[in-house]
Amino acid sequence: MFLASALPASAEPTAVSAATVTVEGGGLSISAPGDAGNLGTQSNGVGPLTISGPLGQVQVTDSRGAPAGSGWTATAISTAFTQTAGPSIGAAAVGYSAGPITKVGTATYTANDPANLTGVSPVVTATAITGDNTATWNPTIHVAVAADMPAGVYIGTITHSVS
Repeated sequence: MFLASALPASAEPTAVSAATVTVEGGGLSISAPGDAGNLGTQSNGVGPLTISGPLGQVQVTDSRGAPAGSGWTATAISTAFTQTAGPSIGAAAVGYSAGPITKVGTATYTANDPANLTGVSPVVTATAITGDNTATWNPTIHVAVAADMPAGVYIGTITHSVS
């Protein structure tokens, strides 16, 4: 005796599968030289003087994939410039000039050039961002030295951040 079995109906000629991928935003970061070295040397004189020099390359990298129109602000703050003994040069005497900004990506960059770095001060602002971007600049730091400052090597720290 033969048992007949039914064969399955033929399968559909196509199959559809839903699939997804996720693109995660990266980060927002800033880098600056760990040791900028000597910003300059001048002989003391009768009047006040300003010693200026390049800090070194500062770079903001924005790989957040932020929505169009987003922005960020890079800031800086300085400590007083001190020597091992004696008076110091306060952060109110430390100025910042961003100089030319090299950019990659789409954004509008503004150099804010604060006259002093006593508090957290905006140094470069990016607005109207579309997608990922980077901005690079080599700021000039200006240190105003009073006429009666003793000769010596004064050391300060400039801290950058971005948000």
